[in-house]
Amino acid sequence: MDLKPWNNDIKRLREIILKQDEIQESKNLSLSLHAMVHSSVMSGIPIKTFEDELWEGLDEYTFRASTNDKGRTIAYGIWHSTRIEDITMNLLVAGTEQVFNLGNWKEKICSKIVDTGNAMTEEDILKFSKNINMHELRNYRITVGKRTREIIKNLTYKDMKRKFNRDRLQRVIDEGAVLDVEASNWLIDFWGRKNVSGIILMPATRHHVVHINESLSAKKKSKVSKSQ
Repeated sequence: MDLKPWNNDIKRLREIILKQDEIQESKNLSLSLHAMVHSSVMSGIPIKTFEDELWEGLDEYTFRASTNDKGRTIAYGIWHSTRIEDITMNLLVAGTEQVFNLGNWKEKICSKIVDTGNAMTEEDILKFSKNINMHELRNYRITVGKRTREIIKNLTYKDMKRKFNRDRLQRVIDEGAVLDVEASNWLIDFWGRKNVSGIILMPATRHHVVHINESLSAKKKSKVSKSQ
């Protein structure tokens, strides 16, 4: 996973994302960065993405049971980062419905939770991961990614500077997308300090890299243990 070109593009995006005369380049760069943290199936780009690398040769046991140094499974990492993208891009940026609530995804994925999973212990994460439908979680992520791309394409320069009103932030709690407990509700304050451009920079792009890296670590750990 060579992040150097991607990090250079993130740096460039930070420099131009709030410049009116650079709005189209900002959106194009956002879409390019976003494509690399999702599967190539989602965006249709003809190159292997960071997420493609994660899915390559990934078996169900490794997906559910192998953990990284933080005790997080691959199932959790994909769920958590995808839920956060869905929540922030749809509830906050677009002010629309979560993808999660529009497609019966809770039942399809066989998830017992609807929130981001921030408050989960290591034991909770393993229990959560045990029965997750890997195929449907992947489909959910593809659907979320496609919706994000629609939102980004329709953003204006004024949108990039827009902050989120209290009602939108409260809606995240009201819908159970973030639990109103200390381990999770700090996210509301964190997102509340951002504008739309800040959400694109983190979590819609950089946050995925964190969790893909963690998941690749769990995958590698599983390969090592199997070879011993």
